[in-house]
Amino acid sequence: MHFFRTLISHALPTACIVCARHQKTMLCNFCYAFLEKHSLFHYPSCVRCGIQDEACATEPHQCSICLQQPPAFDQTHCLDRYDGVLQNAMHQLKYQRRLAISDAFAYAWSRLALPHLNISEEAVLLPVPLSTQKLAHRGFNQSWEIAKRIQLPPGVQAIANALGRHHSDSNQVERNRQDRQVALRHAFYIRPEMQSKIQNKSILVFDDVMTTGSTLHSIATLLKDNGARSVMNWVVLRTLSPHAQT
Repeated sequence: MHFFRTLISHALPTACIVCARHQKTMLCNFCYAFLEKHSLFHYPSCVRCGIQDEACATEPHQCSICLQQPPAFDQTHCLDRYDGVLQNAMHQLKYQRRLAISDAFAYAWSRLALPHLNISEEAVLLPVPLSTQKLAHRGFNQSWEIAKRIQLPPGVQAIANALGRHHSDSNQVERNRQDRQVALRHAFYIRPEMQSKIQNKSILVFDDVMTTGSTLHSIATLLKDNGARSVMNWVVLRTLSPHAQT
């Protein structure tokens, strides 16, 4: 598979997912350098929810919302802003089924995010799940498509289907933060055969886009209720406001 991809990358032109310039790779050197310089890792952000906030530059490095109402997860690390240069590529991946773009996102995460993270212990990486109905409609889980391609540190095990999600006919995008939390309270579950993978483990939850944080809070609550030692979020794109909708 690696040989085939290498052969195709040299034989066929592709387009940068940011600027659409045709060249050999899906992220050109110029756009890679821009992302490297402007990623959220270079700005003061809340260590808990990942929101960009100048006030988080000093102790306790948390935003006012997380200090007043601490979420169930312990940390959040985000690559870029939702309204940044990667937004269009994310839409193409999710809604136009351009699965090859997941390679570029994984490449960016592996080289631009991982160097800033200290993963010194064994951990389990879980993608945010889609319901069976939504997965059948879309044909793939975009979070898993990116996560499984990341060059993970030794000791990190990626598992595709440890988490499940119950189907809901309501659209979470139209809800505010509080309504989302209520609606998502019992939306997720752990598959019985995967319980041992969760207990007393450090869990990394991978998501493509983080808006209010309600989905990740619900998942972290479930994981900790089932014995997870800690929960850290890995997120590709983060909205600028914890109350923003995407």
